[in-house]
Amino acid sequence: MEIKNLIKVETPKIPEKWDYQSSVERIKASIYKWKNLTTEIIQELWIANQILASPGARTDLKPTQTWESYCKEIGTDKRTVNRWLQTYLGTFVPRLKTPEMPEGKYQVIYMDIPWKYDVDLSKGATRSPENNYPVMDLEEIKNFGKKVIELAADNCVLFMWITAPKLNWMNDVLNACGFEYKTNLIWDKIKPNMGHYSSVRHEILIIAGKGNSAPTCDGKTIQSIDSVQSIEKSSKHSEKPLEFMDIIDKLYPNPNWKKIELFARNKNKRLNWDYWGEEAKS
Repeated sequence: MEIKNLIKVETPKIPEKWDYQSSVERIKASIYKWKNLTTEIIQELWIANQILASPGARTDLKPTQTWESYCKEIGTDKRTVNRWLQTYLGTFVPRLKTPEMPEGKYQVIYMDIPWKYDVDLSKGATRSPENNYPVMDLEEIKNFGKKVIELAADNCVLFMWITAPKLNWMNDVLNACGFEYKTNLIWDKIKPNMGHYSSVRHEILIIAGKGNSAPTCDGKTIQSIDSVQSIEKSSKHSEKPLEFMDIIDKLYPNPNWKKIELFARNKNKRLNWDYWGEEAKS
């Protein structure tokens, strides 16, 4: 039965026995575009998603058998499949098992919060953050601020990414994290982006401080850093240019200052940096 005109698909039960390759072959033989989706296909995709990507993901599968490899083998982009699940089952990208916070205090904290938007961004696979990673509303972020307070040293600087529509949350979030606003950097993405009042091609990197948060570099280095960085955005949703971490390292070269990236998705680890996040790679 086709589902393109249906509002809701019933969530199936996860079977006791499930075979990765058999599921891939069954879906490949049935689907060639979204118009050919059926209730059975959506339910099978949901089962595969839960088995491969949920916190209780199966451990008896081969290391190469992941949700990402599954989507690739059925010939459909992972974000597209996630959008189908969200449309017909109300399913969002599953939360991975959140790792424990590291111990110790940090003088530099860099974080890219997964903001939840109040407007409907569900149209299009890449526009909606929910189609790419779990998001957080204001209360969740403020509650997360308690963890930031635990990580922050007495003298600490916070670099926090924020988008133009969420600027009204900035002070609440900074207060919850125990920081005061200092200034900001602007990322000019060069390529135009979707927006509700204009085509938005910039993002804001807030710089906030606690105690003595001034740069530890010399004045000449400070003046060499332009407050507007024009760097073409990548095709990966919400990916930030590594050049901004270069800037942080230039401003705070003191090897005794510990640095951590929160909500990290960066696979390229840097010397003297720690990483935390559901997508952080060890």
